Amino acid sequence: MSQFESRPIGRTQLKVTVFGQGGAPLGGNLAPTPWSQAKATMDFAWDNGIRFFDTAPFYGYGLSEHYFGNALREHRRDDYVLSTKVGRLLKPRTQPQAPNDPWKDPLPFEPVFDYGYDAVMRSFEDSLQRLGLNKIDILLIHDIGATTHFENHAKMMKAAMEGGYKALQELRKAGKIGALGMGVNEWEVCMEAMDYGDFDVFLLAGRYTLLEQEALTKFLPECQKRGTTIIIGGPFNSGILAVGAKPGTTYNYEPAPQEILDKVAKIEKVCADHKVALPAAALQFPLTHPSVCSVIPGSRSTDELKRNLDLFRTPIPKALWSDLKSAGLMRQDAPTP
Repeated sequence: MSQFESRPIGRTQLKVTVFGQGGAPLGGNLAPTPWSQAKATMDFAWDNGIRFFDTAPFYGYGLSEHYFGNALREHRRDDYVLSTKVGRLLKPRTQPQAPNDPWKDPLPFEPVFDYGYDAVMRSFEDSLQRLGLNKIDILLIHDIGATTHFENHAKMMKAAMEGGYKALQELRKAGKIGALGMGVNEWEVCMEAMDYGDFDVFLLAGRYTLLEQEALTKFLPECQKRGTTIIIGGPFNSGILAVGAKPGTTYNYEPAPQEILDKVAKIEKVCADHKVALPAAALQFPLTHPSVCSVIPGSRSTDELKRNLDLFRTPIPKALWSDLKSAGLMRQDAPTP
């Protein structure tokens, strides 16, 4: 078994491995994932030293939580850290699933947004039952940003901060969870949330990557000041940093615009000059920031997880990072090894 470094979650007693397993692909994101495949992937993750696992009710409408719980019950509960999320309640599906639904072969439920106090308490209990576990280590308010809610963002944010956040505080104070935070796609909503209260951790998807580092301006310095840590989801920006600047590749879950393709092609060229695969640099870059505690690419099979682990362990010369900065492809203030 390969040992990973562990880093603390905020100022809590929790520590997570710097490489974790994300739960969206195993919930059937964009492609169905049978139990046999999910179980093999979770076992492979465990055998390779991964001890941090992140899931959510939204992933496969409960399927990912079922899979994670079924696989993790084989191990001592104190030997790993598990995070899941609140903000959506699952109700029985009464209408056919939409053809463009990203979840393939999910459980027969549909999500309903609710960030209120009672809903968060219920979501917590529902997750415990789906997981079949008696403890959740980290509980995250899910998808509260304007990217998800558009013009309803202010209303949803108010409900989350006045209701959901209070519920999380009570759960943490009672020792039912070890840490509280948010799982979102924009750093700006994290900044907004920090005006309301103290958060141990933010799971930030796609907003501090080899491709974009705007979070260095305000957000990450504020996290350092407060002792709040960051879990990086979506380190490949939904695909483009995994496969490169190929036509049709995705950025933010949509076809990448030309300016993004052009920038990635330049980054890829610098990586190639140093004989380093683009996704290896993408996986390793976020962890160079002192506030980042883990990166969770989310692998849907043992083959994919093995590739990601190999990329994560690829030696990268320091000159690669300095060349990216010299070419104006990375911020000068971005921490590097």
